[in-house]
Amino acid sequence: MTTTNVVVLLFGGRRIPRALRNLPVVSVDEVPACRRVVVVGSDADLAAVLTRLLRMDRLDVEVGHVRRPWHARRARTGKAQRVPLIRDETGSVIAAAAEWRGEPLRGEAVVDDTVLFDGEVTGVRIEPTRTMPGLRAAVLGKGPRRWVAGRAAQLGTDGAVVVRDGLPAPRPVRRSTFYRHTEGWLRVG
Repeated sequence: MTTTNVVVLLFGGRRIPRALRNLPVVSVDEVPACRRVVVVGSDADLAAVLTRLLRMDRLDVEVGHVRRPWHARRARTGKAQRVPLIRDETGSVIAAAAEWRGEPLRGEAVVDDTVLFDGEVTGVRIEPTRTMPGLRAAVLGKGPRRWVAGRAAQLGTDGAVVVRDGLPAPRPVRRSTFYRHTEGWLRVG
C-alpha cells in the first residue's frame, strides 16, 4: 500500500464537504498508510480513530476533524500541532469529554494530588486540554464549576457509569482513570 497525503473518513452517513470532494475516501483500516486523515463525524468518531491510531502506534498521522462543513478547509490545509492525548485504562481515547455518572455518584476522585470530591456528587466531567498538563476535571452540579487541571483523574466508587464522548459504557465500574498518554496526537486546526 502506498502512502497517500490526505484522505477522508466519513461516519454516520455524512456527506463529504465541498472542500474535501477531490480527496480519496478510505476505510479506517487504510488510515495507517496516510500522512493526514480528515474525520468527518462526531467527537465519538474522532475518538475511535484516535484509539485505533494509538493501538497501532501511529500517532504520527495528522488528524483533522470536521463536525460542520465550514471546518473542512482548515482540516485539509491547517497546520498540525501535537496536543495531549487523553486515554483511560482500557486504552480508549476521549476527544471532547468524558463523564463519571451516578445516582448519586459516591466515592472519591482525585486529579493528580488534588481531591476533586470525597462523598456524593451528581457526576464528574473530564476534558482534554490543548496544553499541558493535559486534562481538567470538575464536579457536575449546581453553581459554577471549579476546574482542576492535571495529568490524570482517578475515581474510586461503589458504581459509576463511564461516558466517553457521549457514549455510555455497557456496565458500571468501581474504578476509572483518565490520563495523558506519553505521546500526544497531531491535531490539525
